[in-house]
Amino acid sequence: MIDPVILAWTLARPANDRWRLLADAFAGGTTRVSFEGRSVEYRSLTELARTLAAGYAAENASTRRTPVTLASFSRGSAT
Repeated sequence: MIDPVILAWTLARPANDRWRLLADAFAGGTTRVSFEGRSVEYRSLTELARTLAAGYAAENASTRRTPVTLASFSRGSAT
């Protein structure tokens, strides 16, 4: 579950920078994320990774498209 404070802050960031803070924390091996005078401590890197994955999936859900297959049929005779 994404911490509501982190989610609100993240969504207020520019689109190209939204998940950078969490990704940097994860890459650095730390579970504490600080921003604008606040800190959030994740229980583990696994929890932080799940937060990143959930946030990315939620943000990009509308850009995913269902695959479509098109088929064509004809009633004409094959002579």
